[in-house]
Amino acid sequence: MKPHKSRVVLSVTNDLATDQRVEKVCNSLLQMGFFVTLIGRKLPWSTPLTPKRHTCIRMKLFFRKGPLFYAEYNIRLFFKLLSTKFEIAVANDLDTLPAAWLASKIKGAELIYDSHEFYTETPELINRPRVRNVWLWIERIIFPTLKDVITVNNSIAEAYFQRYHIPVQVVKNLPLFQPPAPRLTMAELNLPSSLPFVILQGAGINIDRGAEELIQAMAYVTQAQLIIVGSGDVFPLLREKKEELGLHHNVTIIDRVPYDQLRRITASAIVGATLDKDTNPNYRFSLPNKLFDYIQSGVPVLASRLPEIEKVVNQYQIGSFIDSHDPKHIAERIDEMITNVARYQQWRQNCLDAAKVLCWENQEHTLREIYGKFIR
Repeated sequence: MKPHKSRVVLSVTNDLATDQRVEKVCNSLLQMGFFVTLIGRKLPWSTPLTPKRHTCIRMKLFFRKGPLFYAEYNIRLFFKLLSTKFEIAVANDLDTLPAAWLASKIKGAELIYDSHEFYTETPELINRPRVRNVWLWIERIIFPTLKDVITVNNSIAEAYFQRYHIPVQVVKNLPLFQPPAPRLTMAELNLPSSLPFVILQGAGINIDRGAEELIQAMAYVTQAQLIIVGSGDVFPLLREKKEELGLHHNVTIIDRVPYDQLRRITASAIVGATLDKDTNPNYRFSLPNKLFDYIQSGVPVLASRLPEIEKVVNQYQIGSFIDSHDPKHIAERIDEMITNVARYQQWRQNCLDAAKVLCWENQEHTLREIYGKFIR
């Protein structure tokens, strides 16, 4: 008898356009033989989705942010789940968990919680105690009832275990292995300078991610220019700071681009920066996607000394660290990295070697163990 193909419904609060982790999970589940549906939302600026093997549902919502958005989203998601056939519901992050938990209870379905960050300790919540307490209340009600919990690194897994005494599995958000993308020429990049460039990329470049100080550092860097590419709440401030400091000649800020184009830009960089500050537990325990994108592109890393990032950089010897966010200090580190040619070339080769290990294919086995027990 052939195994029954279970139906999995995954929920996210984004627009499904740039969530590489969820896309990889969907493809892994399809390979395992599941029927997969992904539910998110549609924004006025959402780009059309490329054709996919799994079903995608985008809900149009009236509210776009704040408490009313989260309330509307979970109500809409709850009723969407009630009208959808599934055996497994997957809540990606705490903001989708209430609806998925309640719907799975009513339908007698399995529930998997995939926490992409230490949600209640993000800067958006930790500085707003009333709002944070609401999310903590939701988490404290639901988390102790969960059987299968996944997160993105060991530090967050340990933090959740200390809080709820429930084992948490780790599936790191690593990219699928690919050779570095073809580099872009300087003409294709259309940059203001012919110098090589440092890149800071990501979809969550927010306050306290080090971007402000990195721009200030470019007033002192002699060996490189800077590209910041992606999105985040600090982008308007970054553009103001660039104008204020008169850095038109060596700072370029680009809004988010398709992933394939981002890979080509990243592969063309000389240094990849990840400079998050230790201002809250979520940043302290972060292991950002950009780190692995740099590694896979063969681009040595300049990083702040956060525990999960430091482990990777030290283990694979792929770059250097800053010891403070003083702009002059950052500038010195950048110039040091570029001018020591022999060491730089070794870091680059180490990145290419590490990319063969730090890839999604080596994380899938944990995912398969978790979901495999539901194949009947």
